[in-house]
Amino acid sequence: MPVFKVQKSYQEINEKIKRGKVVVVNAEEMIDIVEERGAIKAAQEIDVVTTGTFGAMCSSGAILNVGHTTPKMKISRAKLNGVPAYCGLAAVDLYIGASELPDEDPRNTVYPGEFRYGGAHVIQDLVMGKPVEMEAWAYGTDCYPRRYFQTELLLHELRNAILFNPRNAYQNYNCAVNSTGRTIYTYMGVLKPQFGNATYSTAGQISPLMNDPYFKTIGVGTRIFLGGAQGFVAFYGTQHTMDVPRLPNGTPTEGAGTLCVIGDLKKMDPQWIVAASLQGYGASLYVGIGVPIPILNEEMARFTAVRDEELVAQIIDYGSDYPNGVNRSLGTATYKELKEGTIVVQGKTVHATPMASYPKAIEISNLLKEEIRKGRFFLGEPQATLSQL
Repeated sequence: MPVFKVQKSYQEINEKIKRGKVVVVNAEEMIDIVEERGAIKAAQEIDVVTTGTFGAMCSSGAILNVGHTTPKMKISRAKLNGVPAYCGLAAVDLYIGASELPDEDPRNTVYPGEFRYGGAHVIQDLVMGKPVEMEAWAYGTDCYPRRYFQTELLLHELRNAILFNPRNAYQNYNCAVNSTGRTIYTYMGVLKPQFGNATYSTAGQISPLMNDPYFKTIGVGTRIFLGGAQGFVAFYGTQHTMDVPRLPNGTPTEGAGTLCVIGDLKKMDPQWIVAASLQGYGASLYVGIGVPIPILNEEMARFTAVRDEELVAQIIDYGSDYPNGVNRSLGTATYKELKEGTIVVQGKTVHATPMASYPKAIEISNLLKEEIRKGRFFLGEPQATLSQL
């Protein structure tokens, strides 16, 4: 076990927050602090580093308790604004998935110009205070005799509305290109033929999981900024893995860790829960997430000083390799190169554009920073870090 010269506890940092004595900076600011003062001095002076990300997170959704009818009903099938919701939970509990589409939507046919209204838009409409039409069907039982019900749902009238996202905040992700002779339409956006463009979807040096690459402070019970409100890490997310190649700074060179997150949808802000219709693909939900990283020691100070030029993404061909399940990289690009707008793929200079918003990620990190400074946001010490699960 390493012996650190600086050692802090969650309790000590939370006491500083309570007394208004906490020193908190965002991950972008931490880079210069560590460079100028060194990791040990930075760890002595800085208590919390805030991070942020704002991008499309398809593996998202909401659990809605829509309330009992008179007579009572055990819902077995439901649609919200025409979008199917999953009903196999309990009598009046529904789960609406962000990427779900209406039954009549021809999912397997590409219509590049068409707008796709899906589950993400239902969630956004609820957060915006708009009414959502619900149609519900049931087979009828002695205790739940009703077979059909139609009504309008308003978020503030629901007993419970819980944002529950099985896979958010990917630790790293692909840079997507297209080698074929035709334009393709993907969840990574529109990709032009013959390496006509590249897209990527990670905030880089401000991204939460890049600043704690081994999950030494992030785990079950970690309090986070989620959709404009306070939420929590519930568990590791789906597709989470630690078993990937890593750079000397600990960051993965491909997709690795993910978070399963949960929070009260009623408290969220439509600025940070935004539906997207991806051309020729379907619906997704842009979710704002910010994770505070406690600087417990100098190791965490070093981790939170990672730079875009020290982070890489794998360049993957979404025209042929990705859809065919071929795990082949065409090389890597640093996040510094990606954010500067051009990368080189097989000798060709390719224009790169983000699917995630770095300015919004910075804004989230600053909002979280101010909440901590003002004593409105305390650190949640994890019951178990994701590295322990």
